[in-house]
Amino acid sequence: MSYSPAVDIKGLKKKYGTTKALRGVNLQVKKGEILGFLGPNGAGKTTTIRCLLDLIRPDAGQIRILGRAPRKDSLAIRRRTGYLPGELNLEGNLTVNAALRYFYNLRGLQGDWKYVQYLAKCLDLDMSARIKNLSKGNKQKVGLVQALMSKPELLLLDEPTSGLDPLRQQVVYRLLKEAQKEGATIFFSSHIISEVEAIADRVAIIRRGLIVEEAQPGELANMALRRFRVRFCGPVDIGPLSRLPGVKLINRESEFDATVQVEGEVNSFIKALAAYEVSDIQSEHLSLEEVFLAYYKDGKEE
Repeated sequence: MSYSPAVDIKGLKKKYGTTKALRGVNLQVKKGEILGFLGPNGAGKTTTIRCLLDLIRPDAGQIRILGRAPRKDSLAIRRRTGYLPGELNLEGNLTVNAALRYFYNLRGLQGDWKYVQYLAKCLDLDMSARIKNLSKGNKQKVGLVQALMSKPELLLLDEPTSGLDPLRQQVVYRLLKEAQKEGATIFFSSHIISEVEAIADRVAIIRRGLIVEEAQPGELANMALRRFRVRFCGPVDIGPLSRLPGVKLINRESEFDATVQVEGEVNSFIKALAAYEVSDIQSEHLSLEEVFLAYYKDGKEE
């Protein structure tokens, strides 16, 4: 029997006017796999997902979803798919309960309302609240429940934890793992490296409309980019630190202060720093776009 992936994309291209949103995306997602679709804002993540569901039409390329072509069998595909858009528009005057009942009836579900209630309870979602009174995070919870409620074969999720606090993010990760155990394939987009590391079996990295790399989550550690602001107890020679592999001196405000950027693992930098008397240190993770600019600085995606 021939192998049939849940998602099979070949040569996908899409333009908006003169802007090339997708420039030839090639990607497969195995059945039962959680694939993290990682990229900065504007990289083409949302456009790809919308093409998969035939919400927009690509200019070129081939797509097969669960063995079917979206352009010919979009309704059949949607019956078997749970979808969370980047922005879910809901009738503001409806209660959460009424909105979810609408989606439940629209899908023709029967006898599984307890699962909807279970999802709402896990996410701490007030079913009696009106949509118009919900915060962004709580609206996101409604979107997640409607995507998961039918226990679909395939989940297409665009930034699923957007607007959620860290505790609810962890709950979402658990719910997605539960769905995977029941046989679901999960394709989710994100611009957060740590999120993809936490849940994905495999990662596809998109930049400027092209898949530039496919990797295991553990390999993303090599893409880590951090900036450290260090204040020393006295004047120091920063030379030995700045000459370490992956370490770059960004700013030297005085003989007591230094800002350095570290690519990849920070172990050697921290060990070297132990030789100095440090009064304060602050660390920040840079944005994914900044990471990409450093990681692909040699134009390797071309």
